[in-house]
Amino acid sequence: MIRVLRVLCLAAVLMLAGAAPAAAHNVSAGADLRIAQTIAGTELTIVIKGTKRVPGPLQIGVIAFQPVTDLPVDLEVRSVADGRTVTGIARAARDPQYIQLKVDTTGPHELTLRAGNEVAVLPFRVLVDRGSAGELLIYGGLLVAALLMVGGLLTGALTRPGPAMLLAGGTAIGLTVAAMAVIFEPMLPSAPPDGAAPTVAPTVATSAGTAAGALTGGRPFAQGRVVTAPARPASGAEFTLRFDLIDGSTGRPVDDLVLHHEGLAHVIVTSEDGRYFRHVHPLRTAPGRLEVKMQADRPGRYLAYAELEREDSGGQLVTGEFRVGGDPVASVVAEAPADAAPPLLRPAAPVAGRPTTIELGTSGTVRPWLGMTGHLIVRSQDGAFLGHVHEMGSPGPRLHFTFSFPAAGRYFAWAQYATGDRIVTVPFTVDVTASESPS
Repeated sequence: MIRVLRVLCLAAVLMLAGAAPAAAHNVSAGADLRIAQTIAGTELTIVIKGTKRVPGPLQIGVIAFQPVTDLPVDLEVRSVADGRTVTGIARAARDPQYIQLKVDTTGPHELTLRAGNEVAVLPFRVLVDRGSAGELLIYGGLLVAALLMVGGLLTGALTRPGPAMLLAGGTAIGLTVAAMAVIFEPMLPSAPPDGAAPTVAPTVATSAGTAAGALTGGRPFAQGRVVTAPARPASGAEFTLRFDLIDGSTGRPVDDLVLHHEGLAHVIVTSEDGRYFRHVHPLRTAPGRLEVKMQADRPGRYLAYAELEREDSGGQLVTGEFRVGGDPVASVVAEAPADAAPPLLRPAAPVAGRPTTIELGTSGTVRPWLGMTGHLIVRSQDGAFLGHVHEMGSPGPRLHFTFSFPAAGRYFAWAQYATGDRIVTVPFTVDVTASESPS
């Protein structure tokens, strides 16, 4: 009898060792949230640490990717459910010191940022993992087995084999339940964390080309309007670039953007000649409104692109253009490092529709920015095409990108990466030849 109980004890230990990794399945709950913002003339990333319980602590830090000197960022966290607010001040730095605020509820919250004379309101959710039914079976079965095992050992020690065998059988049942839960739990859908957004029901599509009453998933793309304030910016003067996003099916502001690559939106602004380039992350100043302050260094036509994504919808590109007046001024855009070597292309003469590898040497130690070690942005000369790809994750001081140019012609390209104290931009042009026609 004692031998049987020892075997069951060993099985329980093995079960406990194997069950531990299954404790957390939802990567959203408890994960850090990182939101890029171009504010107060610099590039920051706001980090909201994952929360394990409520009421509980909420840690927030501000990472600087460009030189700043003790830049204070006022923070205000507000619960949408009950309106409670907590405030604090974070200091932007390369290695931030996190401040700790308190949250009392899960679900939708708003984080208001104030830096310089700019304000942004960022929606986010406090999520707490509630566990799963499978975990309840696993740990419940193990607890029952442990209690019965202790009872069996005590009963066996008192030389009462009948009750000891019954307790041993109960222990085996508890271990079996836990084992089956370990095996089948990964196959079961995970329960949404506390505070998660409600599931959106499929919409009924009645547009042309779709049978009336047919169900389609997801939401429509946003319609965007691009304006500047003032309407005609002058070279060298600060202006505001604004994107107003509207849902074409309802006419309401689009206020359900989701983070992708650590940004609510990635905005690319280039001059028509490709000599001016900015990659920025606008502030949400109102529902459906994104704004960013910037300057242009030359008059002419400018092209603006916003990469964004709605909940339950795919990524999309909102485009627009504006004009700048006045006379050329000293460049306000950082140039490539003086020691930067031109990128190496393989093949040296890219062919339309075929992959091209672009290799770039770096200046300084590279650190991740927007979740990646490097970014490559490509624009056709006429501005009709914009592409954005990420570094391949190559080890060492050289970055590698793979890109297929869609058609023959000249392209403007900008490779970007972050070092210890700045974001480096390396501009270059690529001439692409047409692919040979099949004989």
